Amino acid sequence: MVKHLSGKSLIEPGKPGWLTREQSFAAFATGPLLSFWQQREEDEFAGVGNVPIRYARFISSQHDKVILLCPGRIESYVKYPELAYDLFHCGYDVIVVDHRGQGRSGRLLQDSHRGHVAAFEDYVDDLETLYLKEIVARHYRHRYALAHSMGGAILTLMLARQPAAFDAAALTAPMFGITLPMPQWMAHRILDWTEKRPAVSEGYAIGTGKWRPRPFGLNHLTHSRERYRRNLRFYADDPGLRVGGPTYHWVREGVMAGKMILQQASRISTPLLLLQAEEDRVVDNKAQNLFCQAMVAAGQPCEGGAPRIIAGARHEILFEKDSMRAEALETIMAFFARHP
Repeated sequence: MVKHLSGKSLIEPGKPGWLTREQSFAAFATGPLLSFWQQREEDEFAGVGNVPIRYARFISSQHDKVILLCPGRIESYVKYPELAYDLFHCGYDVIVVDHRGQGRSGRLLQDSHRGHVAAFEDYVDDLETLYLKEIVARHYRHRYALAHSMGGAILTLMLARQPAAFDAAALTAPMFGITLPMPQWMAHRILDWTEKRPAVSEGYAIGTGKWRPRPFGLNHLTHSRERYRRNLRFYADDPGLRVGGPTYHWVREGVMAGKMILQQASRISTPLLLLQAEEDRVVDNKAQNLFCQAMVAAGQPCEGGAPRIIAGARHEILFEKDSMRAEALETIMAFFARHP
């Protein structure tokens, strides 16, 4: 039996709570948020190569607009209930995908911890299939997308194919370039070498390995202790969700995807908002700047003509401390409201 959220039964006004939620985060997570999460619908479809792609949705008969959430590398929709809760209570249906090779979707290698993809375009094909299945088929009046990190690269490549798919899209810390532990020329030489040796290219990239918990004090993702610990527990409690480091081939595909995004920027006419984390140590902010410059050159600038910088934020902007997260959410909601 399919259950639909009423839109009224779980009301806790979103915006007034955004700036103070961490003060009573445990009560929120075990109360309103848990009730909301329990009413999700989960489904799957066959992606490229018949890989099962899982996703979750939150739907109300009172909503005529939708947001497609596109998470980052290693993430699962299991991590996204708080964001889905806030978007839903702003009047949007919410759909969250688990990309191939992570979350509850099908894994591609025998070692399920290895972050791998055969071709980056497979992610894009999967997202396009979900878009047609869940968003086009439901005939929403207003369609939006919100993507983080690797999800931002996937969504941007889809927008180059289908610029009219969404009324507007927001990208948080999109992966248009990867921060590498060595000079780029050296990294390219290594990746080209490993690509000719499948046994190596499907192994963990240098300096990475299986998933392991990292103490809050050593994390580079967020300043929010509450959100970081909650997210860590998802992976600690459910080993099936764990993904460790990327393979050499994944890194090569990710680097090539960044180049392709810059080449295809002129094809994108969807109104775009790009939020940049000032203290990002995961993706390359310079690549985001170059993308915005390419959009300006194409006559289709991102909102404001440049990235909107969230001061002090680490990579996971939407899992940051209340003040930074609220700034980002308010900016995104106002942007979507201007593009009906």
